[in-house]
Amino acid sequence: MLRPFHLAFPVHDLLAARDFYGKTLGCPEGRSSDTWIDFDLFGHQIVAHLDPAAKPVAVSNPVDGHDVPVPHFGVVLTMTDWQALADRVAAAGVSFGIEPHIRFVGQPGEQATMFFRDPSGNALEFKAFADDAMLFAT
Repeated sequence: MLRPFHLAFPVHDLLAARDFYGKTLGCPEGRSSDTWIDFDLFGHQIVAHLDPAAKPVAVSNPVDGHDVPVPHFGVVLTMTDWQALADRVAAAGVSFGIEPHIRFVGQPGEQATMFFRDPSGNALEFKAFADDAMLFAT
């Protein structure tokens, strides 16, 4: 069984992070303090840590015709969950850095993907595969 990952990342505003991850993305909240909040991101533990000086990184790499932000994080979802999240994020008025689309069409690794940023500028990517065997296809 695949074990959950843990990721700690900086945010400049915990209330904005709580609203975005909790309400917009629908992540249940776990433990918290005045300086951090645990969230359940599709079964994985992410922790928003307060850093009032946090600023987004403005680096990108070209991937299949798009400028992909680096760093970024997210989860590989089922196609059904990916579409539901894309709809939820769009309905919340979140601006996509890279609109939901299918990448690498007809090639190994064909996948649905979307990118957007949280209120602190952290880039997130969520993806899904019609065939999960394509996750590490070369």
